[in-house]
Order: sequence, then C-alpha cells, then structure tokens
Amino acid sequence: MSPIPGSGLAKGLAVTLRTMTKKSVTEQYPDTQPDLPPRTRGVIGLFEENCTVCMLCARECPDWCIYIDSHKETVPAATPGGRERSRNVLDRFAIDFSLCMYCGICIEVCPFDALFWSPEFEYAETDIHELTHERDKLREWMWTVPAPPALDPGAEEPKEIAAARKTAEKLAAARTEPTEPQGGQP
Repeated sequence: MSPIPGSGLAKGLAVTLRTMTKKSVTEQYPDTQPDLPPRTRGVIGLFEENCTVCMLCARECPDWCIYIDSHKETVPAATPGGRERSRNVLDRFAIDFSLCMYCGICIEVCPFDALFWSPEFEYAETDIHELTHERDKLREWMWTVPAPPALDPGAEEPKEIAAARKTAEKLAAARTEPTEPQGGQP
C-alpha cells in the first residue's frame, strides 16, 4: 500500500502545531540555578593524592589537551638493608578546556581514580588562553563531585572500605585501652 501523498507534511505540521500551543518554560538563569541531573558532566576534577603520574590519561586523550610534568624522587629504604625506591612526583597537571571534547576517556582509563566528573559548568573566560586550568583549579572542582550512588543492599562491602574500617577499629581500640603506669608505681 503506497502512502497518501502529503501525509508526511501533515504529520510534520501536526507536531509543529502541538509544540506551538504548549506553554514555554523560561528559566531566569543567573538568578535561579538550573536543576542538573545527578552525575552531570561539567568539568574534570583532579584528586591529586591519587595521581601517580602514570600518564595514561594524557596518552589516551584524543585531543592531547592534558599536560603533565613530573620529576622522580628517591625514597629512602623502609627497613635497614633495604633498597631505595624512586617515585614520580606531580609538578604540573593542566587541562586545556578549549580543546577538550568532554569524552571522558581520561576518567575511564585512570587506574587510580584521580579524575572525576564535576557538575560545575560556570567556568567561561573572556580569553581562550585562560581556559587551560592548572591543578589548583582542578582540585577545587574535585570537592564539588557528588558522592557515588549507593551500593546494592545485598552487595558485599568494597575491600577498600573494609580495610579502612578495620584500621579505624584498631586505632579506636588502642586509644581506649588503659595505659599501665611506668616503673610499677601507681
């Protein structure tokens, strides 16, 4: 059965008429902040303590908009007779948001959970060169990252949280134990 000539035009005009009769909703943006959905992708926040300068985020970025500088530092041996270790120390971590396409690959490939999506969206600048944000600004955005969704009630506790809980319980038990007087005197 062939379509009736002009039926597509009639359907399009019907959609247009329905849209024209609906009341439009205008939000007065600077005065009232928009209600953003949870886990909104705004900017990228950096949790600097977790960054090991592995450079995965910079290597995987399709736009090459992540700039990382570091140096190696020697850490003394933990035990006598042990060997010294070297570790990378982060000197610079910057993201050029004028190049970033907000794909999130850097966040996905980070093995140490140092990068997160922040819902911040008000970071416009008058000069394009000011859209390269250094680690201080990225650290500020980290504290606006919402908490992850709650675990399923039947799920087992993550090993990191279990280890932290055991350590906290040991410290609390050590603090509450009475200390014995020195030298045998009461």
